[in-house]
Amino acid sequence: MTLIDNIRLIHSDEQRRDLIRSLGKVDRPTILSFVNVHAVNLCWSSATVYDAFRASDVVLRDGIGLSVALKALGIGPGLNMNGTDFIPLLLQTLPKRRLAVYGTATPWLERARIHLENTTPHIIADMLHGFHPAERYLESARRHRPDVIVLAMGMPRQEEMAVRLRQSLDHPVLIVNGGAIVDFMARRFDRAPVVFQRLGLEWAYRMAQEPRRLYRRYVHGGFRFARNLMLLRRAASARQSGAQAQGV
Repeated sequence: MTLIDNIRLIHSDEQRRDLIRSLGKVDRPTILSFVNVHAVNLCWSSATVYDAFRASDVVLRDGIGLSVALKALGIGPGLNMNGTDFIPLLLQTLPKRRLAVYGTATPWLERARIHLENTTPHIIADMLHGFHPAERYLESARRHRPDVIVLAMGMPRQEEMAVRLRQSLDHPVLIVNGGAIVDFMARRFDRAPVVFQRLGLEWAYRMAQEPRRLYRRYVHGGFRFARNLMLLRRAASARQSGAQAQGV
């Protein structure tokens, strides 16, 4: 099974509402992750990263690149469940919870606190910037016992941290791998104009904001993803041929 096979596809607003309801009722440490082109490339080059993503309880499709990949594999891609849109919706919809945020840098973390206090019903139980040793987050989460943890450490560190948190905690908690979501909340970066979003070009707008950091991810990564997609299609075709042969 590949990482793409593990994606939970959401095809309607009703399914999205059902997902939010289920995420609000977790009965154990539960990891929510988002898979985009960068995630697939990371998993392709590292078994450790692949295992961290595969350990997630809920994996959602993030971005147009995965839509193209799923269509190429003969799979309906469903809705674009990118974290930049879904995480704020999730936090605004869930009833009052104790929330922890681990990630980004100190000035942006405080701005995100103000944003969360103004836009969600939650109590901010704990906030730590994203540059502590792993044990600091584990100890703090055990002490504060939040209902929801948002990790904003970037891939793949946050996915690996999420697995360690799940192993360390013994109470129901939703652990959300949020990427740059806290930076967006803090207005460190602006969202792309709606026209860019509708055309599937938000990545280009983001790269223009952070060219030094994102050029390699989006441009070089795009070519790597195309190669990896070709290999996935070959593997899928081989599996299908094998299944047909067994059925003969």
